[in-house]
Formats: sequence, structure tokens, C-alpha cells
Amino acid sequence: METSSTIHFCLPIIGKRLNFTKKNYTFINLPKLVLIFLMLFAMGGRQLSAGVSDSTLQILDAYYQRVLAEWDLPGMAIGIVYDGKLIFSRGYGVKELGKTGAPDGNTLFQVASNTKAVTATLIGMLVDQGLLTWEDRVKYHLPYFTLSDPWITSQVTIADLLSHRIGLGTFSGDVIWYKSYKTAEDIIRRMEHLPLIFDFRAGFGYSNLMYIVAGEIIEKVTGKSFEQNVRERILSPLGMNRSIIRLADLHTKGNFASPHARINNQSVVIDWVDWETAAATGGLISTVEDMSRWMIFNMNQGVWNDDTLISAQQFNRIITPHNNFAVDHTIQNDFDRNFRAYGLGWGLADFHGRMIVGHTGAYDGMLSEVRMLPKDRIGVIVLTNGLKSPIGAITNFTLETLIGKSPRNWSAELLPRAQSDFLEDERITAIRNARISNTQPVLPLEKFAGTYYSAIYGNIMVKLVDGQLHLEFEHSPGLAATLHHWHYNTWEIRWNDTQAWFGFGTLQFDLNNKMQIVGMTFDVPNRDFYFEQFKPIRQPMP
Repeated sequence: METSSTIHFCLPIIGKRLNFTKKNYTFINLPKLVLIFLMLFAMGGRQLSAGVSDSTLQILDAYYQRVLAEWDLPGMAIGIVYDGKLIFSRGYGVKELGKTGAPDGNTLFQVASNTKAVTATLIGMLVDQGLLTWEDRVKYHLPYFTLSDPWITSQVTIADLLSHRIGLGTFSGDVIWYKSYKTAEDIIRRMEHLPLIFDFRAGFGYSNLMYIVAGEIIEKVTGKSFEQNVRERILSPLGMNRSIIRLADLHTKGNFASPHARINNQSVVIDWVDWETAAATGGLISTVEDMSRWMIFNMNQGVWNDDTLISAQQFNRIITPHNNFAVDHTIQNDFDRNFRAYGLGWGLADFHGRMIVGHTGAYDGMLSEVRMLPKDRIGVIVLTNGLKSPIGAITNFTLETLIGKSPRNWSAELLPRAQSDFLEDERITAIRNARISNTQPVLPLEKFAGTYYSAIYGNIMVKLVDGQLHLEFEHSPGLAATLHHWHYNTWEIRWNDTQAWFGFGTLQFDLNNKMQIVGMTFDVPNRDFYFEQFKPIRQPMP
């Protein structure tokens, strides 16, 4: 998926490969680093390949080391592709806090929504094969696909799925699949209960759910799993031999980073979360080395080793704007930008007069970014194992450096914004300030226990065990929590597991005029998962 803090972009050789080691270089003061860059750019340096000098890569390496420390990030791996080759590949920091192992170009990270371009490419390959078209109605392939509006349901095409223009709000319905063991079909069947907030094809609402739908279509028309399709059509042909979709394969592969949440301004190791059901929206686990192959394939317009895996017609369709964003042309912007758009699985824009193609990815405890300047045949891959992550600071600085512009101090500019993301949400502060002390539950504890049904999800249970209320989700054991009295008929949710995207929350039991519990209202302030969409209704006692 994409977090709200990273969606700004999404809306997102011949020469030796350098694997720098820390002992080769010292940390450089950033203003001095920029000055050194300008001097080297003016004087030139020993050329590695068609214009990239080793001195330029040394400057970038020093910048990456400094940024890692400034952002207090556990670890990251970075790759630079130039003219069809991976010319720079290096890991920084550690794969897991508390351990000494360092990441490298073959370390596995979850790349999350960078999977969306893979899904779109698979669809393009199936179009080439004649198994479907971009204009196919989704209902034709999945008769159970239903939205809240019958007419829109009948009109949605595969291209609509991939360009976030259905009408759902950004991240709407992600609570259906997150940490859930539901099947893709069950998730899709629940979508009819989600509200549409803008007219069909008249807005942008970043929808992970629609990519789950696309993945299900891929499985239906091929008779194979999404994982099989990715492996047979992309991973194997490109030699992306360490990349996986199934979390169960992680330990077999080895050399993987651990995700880290940000708790009380510190990075904390958390468990990997299985996204296989949502694989088409964000399930790819990959490395810098493998993602460089994916990037080269895309900058070769779908050709790999003289083998055309996707036609030029379908490739062009994927990187054509399908959903345009407004650009304020009355003020100067960061990149002399004239357009911003979303294609099919890729974010599209211009970057100092060049077209840029890319995407970000956000997974529990990991952020990533892939950005390419196709005409310059330059690309940057940043994989990180923390949520306070400098992906934008790294890609911006790297690309500006490589195209010969004086790079801005992107770390200094973006770090305060990132730090503000981890301040307490104002909505949480308001809830805390409104708490009324020294109250008692309005009913005996056993009255709160029971089963509550959510139309978009299923059963949510409240159980009383040894005088303590517990919250359980039928399909999502990773969301289990204990309930602690807040005031009156409201309870604080304390999650059993450390959560990456949310923390504090409350659960209010809704009463009728007979003092009977009729439902529950969640209030878990965060920008990614909307618990208020559950709207559970109390079910009759057996």
C-alpha cells in the first residue's frame, strides 16, 4: 500500500558496479558535500560509464550514510541503474536493530505497492495473449463484483481498477483485508457496503482493494495463482531469483531485513505480516539486485535480453496518464513540474523537464521507492526497514545529482515533515482531553460481551474472561486487543501486538433508549486504516 505520507508521488552500461564499504569514506558535512559536488561537476571526474563518475558515486554514498544517521533509520539498501546496468548497490545500517548483520544488494525487503506496476504489467501481457482487454467489464470476469452503485458496478473496466478512479476514497476498505485470512473473493464481496465519495472516473481515490480485484481477474483468466503468474511471466524471465510473493518462503531464502515500527520516537522490531491475499496490491518481497532487473526491463520498454515480454502497445498504455492531478501553474514548484498523473500501476510526472515514472511502497515497518527517468535511462531503488524513512530525500538528491543539477538538501527539507508525522494525532489529543474521570461502566461487564456483525467484514467478538473484556476479529487474530474502561460506555483499545500504522483508539458501545447495546463505534485515529467503517451491529444472543 501507500501511506498518506508517501502518496504525493503515487498519487509517487558498460562499467563496473561499485559496492562501497564504510571504511572507504568518511562522513561529509552536507553543505560541504554539495559544494564538493559542484566542484566535481565543474571539473569532471573519472568516468565510470557514459557520464557517471566514481567521484559522483562517492558523494552519493557519503550522503546516504549521513541521511541514515539523520533519520534514525535502522537500515536500507540502495541501487542506482544507469544505461541498462546496476552501477551502484550498497546496504546501510542493520537488517534488524539489536543485531549486527548489515543489508546488501541481495537482502529481501517488502516492496509493497511497488507491486502494483507488476500487476499492471501482468494484465498487459494477458492483453497481448488475447485473454482479456483493458476495456473488459470487471463484472464479465467476476460476476460477484459489486459496488454500492449498480450502474457503476456494470461499467467498471480493468483499466479503471488500475487507475484509482472508481469512486472509493483513498484507502477505503483496507480494514477488510488488513491482517485478515479472508480469501480475495470474500474481500471483493464485501465491497458493496463501502460508500463511493466521488463520481465515477471523476476523481482519485487510491484503492488497494481494486488491485486485489485485478489480481483475482488474473487468476480467473489464467487458471493459475497470482504468485505463479508473477513467477512465470516476470520473476523467472528477468532472473529475479530471490524475489518472492509467499511469506512462507522468506526463511528459505534467508538474508532478509526485519520491519520496524516507530513507537515513542524509537524504532521497534515487529513481526512480518502476511500480505499474500492482497499480493496483487502489495505482496512482492524483493531486493535491490532484483528490482534493478525490473527497472531495466521497464526502461527497455518491456524487452529483456532481446525478448519482448510485453508489446510496445501495452507498455505505452501502462505509462499513459489515466488519472490526472492538478498542478498549480501560478507558483514555482520543486521540480519545474507541469503535469502529475497516475498511469496503470505507475505514478507519472515531469522532473526538471524530464518524464519521471515511479511508485512508493508502504508495508508494516518498511517503506520503499522506485523512480526512473526513462529517457536518461537512470533509475534509483531505495528499500528501507523503518517507517521514518528518507526515501524521497534519497531519490530526489540522487536524480538531481545524476542529471547534473545542483541538488537541494532534501534531507534537511523533508526530515521535519517526517518528524511531524509521528507527533500525536490532534484527534487523539482531543479524545484524551475530553475524557471524564472517575466514571463507571453504564452496564455490568457481561452485558458488553457478545458478537457484533460488520457488513464489510464479518463477526467481531467481545469476550469477558476473568473480569477483563477482550476484542477479537473473526478473520484477523493480529488485531486482537484488550478493552480498558475509558468512561461511561467507552473503552480504550490496547492491541495485543505492536501495530505499525495505528496505536491509541477507543470503542464506544452504542445504546438504545432501553439501555440495550445495539452496536459499536470504533475511533482509532490514523491516516491509513479506517476502523470507523466497520459499524458493527449487535447480534442476538444464542
